[in-house]
Amino acid sequence: MKPSKIQTLDANPSPESLVLQEYENGVVTLTLNRPKQYNALSEAMLDSLQEHLDAIAKIEAIRIVVLQGAGKAFCAGHDLKEMINVPEEKYYHTLFKKCSKMMMTLNQMPQPIVARIHGIATAAGCQLVAACDLAVAAEDARFATSGINVGLFCSTPAVPISRNIPRKQAMELLLTGEFIDAHTALSWGLINRISSLEKLDEEIKILADSILAKSPEAVSTGKKMFYKQIELNMKEAYAFASETMACNMMSKDANKGIKSFINKLN
Repeated sequence: MKPSKIQTLDANPSPESLVLQEYENGVVTLTLNRPKQYNALSEAMLDSLQEHLDAIAKIEAIRIVVLQGAGKAFCAGHDLKEMINVPEEKYYHTLFKKCSKMMMTLNQMPQPIVARIHGIATAAGCQLVAACDLAVAAEDARFATSGINVGLFCSTPAVPISRNIPRKQAMELLLTGEFIDAHTALSWGLINRISSLEKLDEEIKILADSILAKSPEAVSTGKKMFYKQIELNMKEAYAFASETMACNMMSKDANKGIKSFINKLN
């Protein structure tokens, strides 16, 4: 995507920036930029991504965020080399808390977040896919929670993954560490769509355009409502949903849209 006048951070990002940003027609594309490390999530990259997300959340002109990886992969998870160099429990608590905050930010932002996946998405990279609102993958994409292979159960990735796919499939993914392909990920509900690598951007544009055509207020309200109600019991969920719909009905977009719909029927 072509850069635009809207810049949330770094007006002129360098090729060495850990997260690259481009804007076009209401859509910001964030690119994880450690291609030689398969975009492993170093502390510095987590910090940079958090800064970008926090800034984007405040800009109404940005309607959708696309998250992708540079080079041959989407994201290979945490940077294990960096992690093993500081064998202290306090450090690990801080690191995983930082990562969890970033993952939750994806859900809390008003804009829908679309993961654009190619190559591998492993461990925290698979977690990143699950934490995004939507996900479109190339046919060559592969997914795994591979921590179990080195004696580390992917506990934090398990949180969004278990909220995306059925329990039996989630446990298979987490306990075996084996890769699943894009078609399996689609059938399990981890991703929304599959495309050839050559047409991946085109497929994401089709999805983005469909959302861009909708009321910005309804989209942001709906995203917030969805993630809150899903953690409530049914009675509480209906109460919250009813309150949200009543407020949504009072919006200018809903009033205009409903009147337009009724006029078409007459």
